[in-house]
Amino acid sequence: MSAPLTYPGRLPPGAGLLADGRFLPMSEGAGALGGWRVRPGSRDVRLADHLAGLGVGPVEARHPVVAVGSNAAPGQLHRKFTAAGIRSVVPLAPATVHGVAPGVSAHVSRNAYLPAAPIRVPGASLLFVAWVDDAQLAALDATEPNYVRLPLPPRSFPVRLSSGEALPSCHVYAGMHGCLVDEEGDPLPLAPQPELIGHLLARSAKLRRLLGRTPEEFVTRAREDDGTREAAHALFRSDGFADPGAGLAGELSRPRTPRPRTPRSRNPRPRTPRPRTP
Repeated sequence: MSAPLTYPGRLPPGAGLLADGRFLPMSEGAGALGGWRVRPGSRDVRLADHLAGLGVGPVEARHPVVAVGSNAAPGQLHRKFTAAGIRSVVPLAPATVHGVAPGVSAHVSRNAYLPAAPIRVPGASLLFVAWVDDAQLAALDATEPNYVRLPLPPRSFPVRLSSGEALPSCHVYAGMHGCLVDEEGDPLPLAPQPELIGHLLARSAKLRRLLGRTPEEFVTRAREDDGTREAAHALFRSDGFADPGAGLAGELSRPRTPRPRTPRSRNPRPRTPRPRTP
């Protein structure tokens, strides 16, 4: 990302289809997502028909990925996929995601911004879902070295489109460095970079000595070398800015133990004899 202080980039105003660099508006249609309507020209067509016409995989063969950061920005997806030598044809739609919100990963990215990471929340968030094919999913994995892609269990984290369709399974990229927290130890929500960086600099003289007094100085110094970014990461952990256990990586990767069932007794309940009327 060439302008770190604009992270996560320009998000779309609503549902649409990223089609080789163009973003085509999309509206609800009949049934599942393949029946939604997309407008490549003057007329609306079914998404399923337009994907077939473009010669790419259908919705049913794609992987829905809940995006909490720049993977919701069409421009960022286009750059990632073209850099990998693959087409950038991706349906995107906002969805209500229960239990998840964008937090802040406890590291500084190579491009000198503080990237998003999903955190557990009691309510729901409106987030974008991107439907990517096998090659696109592999390309996303390659661009996320600080994250692990994990399934989002639908019973614990329901995802529902505006049409009412509940998605049976989704993936999310969970941060591997924990998340930044406030003075009380609660995960920080994602905010505009100037606001977020300014807040952290105001909290720590050590951080100001390392990365400057303004968000602009932060970006300039963080871009200089890996050592500066690694020092910031170490400072986050040592000075109480980060909770390594915050985020979703630990919760989602933890093996799920099925609830034990109480065995039913095979012995019938003893019956109390009814008194006979003489």
